[in-house]
Amino acid sequence: MSSLPMSGRASLPPDLSAYAVQHGLTLSGARPTLPDYLRQLWSRRHFISAFATARLTSQYSEAKLGQLWQVLTPLLNAAVYYFIFGVLMNTRAGVADYIPFLVTGVFVWSFTQTTLTTGARSVSGNLGLVRALHFPRASLPVSYALLQLQQLLISLGVLAVVLVCCGQVPRPSWLLAAPALALQAVFSTGLALVLARLTARTPDLAQLLPFLLRTWMYASGVMWSMAHLLKAGTVPDGVRLLLECNPMAVYIGLMRYALIDSYGTASLPPHVWALALGWALVAGIGGLIHFWQAEERYGRG
Repeated sequence: MSSLPMSGRASLPPDLSAYAVQHGLTLSGARPTLPDYLRQLWSRRHFISAFATARLTSQYSEAKLGQLWQVLTPLLNAAVYYFIFGVLMNTRAGVADYIPFLVTGVFVWSFTQTTLTTGARSVSGNLGLVRALHFPRASLPVSYALLQLQQLLISLGVLAVVLVCCGQVPRPSWLLAAPALALQAVFSTGLALVLARLTARTPDLAQLLPFLLRTWMYASGVMWSMAHLLKAGTVPDGVRLLLECNPMAVYIGLMRYALIDSYGTASLPPHVWALALGWALVAGIGGLIHFWQAEERYGRG
C-alpha cells in the first residue's frame, strides 16, 4: 500500500484534539456531566416505562398460568417458609399474627431480592442493545427496578386479601405502606445500579449474588421475629446495632407496622423512618453516581 503523499500529510493539523474542539466534534460515548446525564435519563422515561412493561408482559409468556406466577411465586415461598420455619423450627411461637407477619415479610423481601438479581444483569445481559444504541445506560437497571415495582403492586392486591382473610381489617395506617414502599424502591434501585456496574466488569459476581442475598434475608427477620432475638439479651451490642440498622429489616418492619394490627398498636420509634429515608438517599444518590462514573466503559471489551 502506497504511503500518504507529503502534501496530504502536511495538510493534517498538528493538534487533532484542538482541531476537533474547534469544529465542534466530541468523543463518541463520552460521559456527560451528571446534570446532563440526569436530563438524558429523564428524557428516556418513556423508553424505560415501555421496556419495563414489555419485559413484564413477556416474562411468563411461555408459562400456561402466565402472569399469575407473579403472585404465586411469593405465596409458594411463604408456604415453604411457614412449614420449615414456622412449624418445624417453631419460629411462630410468641409471634402474634404469624401468617400476616410472614407473608408481608416475604412479599417485601422478594421485591428487593428480584430487583437486585435482575438489575445486576441488566447491562451485562443486554450488551447487544448497549453496543448498538446510544442512551443513558442507567435506563436499563432503572427499567428492571420499575418492572419489579409493577410486579409488587400487583402482588399487593393478593397480600391485602391474605391480610383480610387473617383478620386484619383495613385501617388508616395502611396508607403508611405507600411511603415505606417508595423509600424501599429508591433504595433497591440504587443498589441495582451499583450491582449493574460491578457485574458488567466482573460477571462472576452474578453467580455469588444469590448466596449473599440469602444470608441477608436470614439477617432481616423475614420469617422470624427480630424483636424477640434482641430482647433475649444474647446478642452482642455490635451485632445488635447492625441488625437494628439493617435496611431491609427497617423496610420490612415499617410495612408490618402499617399493615398488621398487633404491630400498629405499639408506637414506632421516630428513628426508624429516619433510617429508612437515610438508606434510600445514600443508596439512591450513591448508586446513581457510582454507575454514572463508568458510563463510557459499558459494553466495551
